[in-house]
Amino acid sequence: MKVLVATDKPFAKIAVDGIREIIEGAGFQLALLEKYTEKQQLLDAVADADAIIIRSDIIDAEVLSAARNLKIVVRAGAGYDNVDLAAATSAGVCVMNTPGQNANAVAELALGMMVYGARNMFNGTSGIELLGKKLGIHAYGNVGRNVARIAKGFGMEIYAFDPFFPAEAIEKEGVKALNSAEELYSTCQFVSLHIPATAETKNSINYAMLSKMPKDAMLINTARKEVINEAELVKLMEERADFKYMSDVMPANHTELSEKFAARYFSTPKKMGAQTAEANVNAGLAAASQIVDFIKNGNEKFRVNK
Repeated sequence: MKVLVATDKPFAKIAVDGIREIIEGAGFQLALLEKYTEKQQLLDAVADADAIIIRSDIIDAEVLSAARNLKIVVRAGAGYDNVDLAAATSAGVCVMNTPGQNANAVAELALGMMVYGARNMFNGTSGIELLGKKLGIHAYGNVGRNVARIAKGFGMEIYAFDPFFPAEAIEKEGVKALNSAEELYSTCQFVSLHIPATAETKNSINYAMLSKMPKDAMLINTARKEVINEAELVKLMEERADFKYMSDVMPANHTELSEKFAARYFSTPKKMGAQTAEANVNAGLAAASQIVDFIKNGNEKFRVNK
């Protein structure tokens, strides 16, 4: 049984060592493809793999076709839009993610960006404090819950909207559950965005939604750029000099936003949410353990394709 770790951006050595211990301890073979520069290298490497661990690497129909023995792909992280789920299902391949392993890292970044924006990106001018401000969490999954936990330490008033998370469970954690995204945006000065990019959510964060936000509003996006209607974001920021946008996913119109709104817009040069030593290790080890459990016991708990 051969497990391939295919990572354009490699795991830390401590994570690779841990993955190796789990995989080889189960009696499987581990193969590494790190820092590859051409797709053909991936296509060659997957030819005899029974399982693959990836990060942001693209697993499309061509890769799946080349992987004749493949049984499972595990994305070490929460998002999995870099895997063609339909093609995987057609090929009889199980796809999993590792939910929660990066959640604290992403949540800490979201709060860090919130502070950065609130203090005018440390440009020497007077900013505002987070204490007592209303924070809206759009999607109350693993990351959203960690954002709420950390924000409580800042003394923020926390609200959340998630149609898939029971309101009673949200309220039980000391967070006010709201009935719609529109209510969340119209209530909260700060909104931390954690929705996935789906057919329903793409471009859903638009002018109509953002224009509902109170004065001195700030949107923090550590989710996906596709959920933002970027042209309408520009329109809103042109009309509202009080609106700030902090993003961990560089927009397609990054240059335009930077030139027009340098004092109110920031984006990381590449997605940094999960880029901590701890998250790197946690996600890698979880991926390895899930593969072993799937192969030996048929456990599909974290399966994301049907």
